[in-house]
Amino acid sequence: MFFVGCEEQKEHIAPAINPKDSVPMMTSYGVNALISDSGVIKYRIVTEQWDYNPNVEPSRSIFEKGVFLTQFDEKFHVQSYIQCDTAYNYDKMKLWELRGRVRILTKDGLQYTSEQLFWDEARHELYSHVFSRLVTPDRTLQGSYFRSDERMTHYYVSNSKGSFEKEDFDGSSDKSAADTSSVQQPQRQMSRPQRKSGI
Repeated sequence: MFFVGCEEQKEHIAPAINPKDSVPMMTSYGVNALISDSGVIKYRIVTEQWDYNPNVEPSRSIFEKGVFLTQFDEKFHVQSYIQCDTAYNYDKMKLWELRGRVRILTKDGLQYTSEQLFWDEARHELYSHVFSRLVTPDRTLQGSYFRSDERMTHYYVSNSKGSFEKEDFDGSSDKSAADTSSVQQPQRQMSRPQRKSGI
């Protein structure tokens, strides 16, 4: 006796992607816009393309072709210029993620460069976990961790390298204003040599 059995073949297909998840609700080209908060103009955004997608979680604005931001104070004076290759603005979290050739120039002449920077608008701070370079009129700092207030007047760099003046170390500077920056060297546990015990 001879039996032949056959099983219906099933095609292995992934579930369909909901098109509204990946398609922005709004796309604008050649944007030059002023952004206000509570009736006060805070930023100017200049970008080639601005996509807004509220269907993804978290909802976000996407600037894949770069963005140039001008930040203003309450009296509409320029505080800083911010430029990067790609940016994401998570509107509900009040968080910006800047990627690729991030550049900041403040009104005090401070220059910041990195490949990634986060800007937390709710906490009014900037931070980065990748290599960053900070150039002030007095010194140059480099490190793999950076944190600052959003005006870049109080900043912190760790795992750093940089150039400093002698007065920074011996306290003989006659500057009247206290320096608001801080640098922390990497801290490692001291190891002591121990003899190997033979068994």
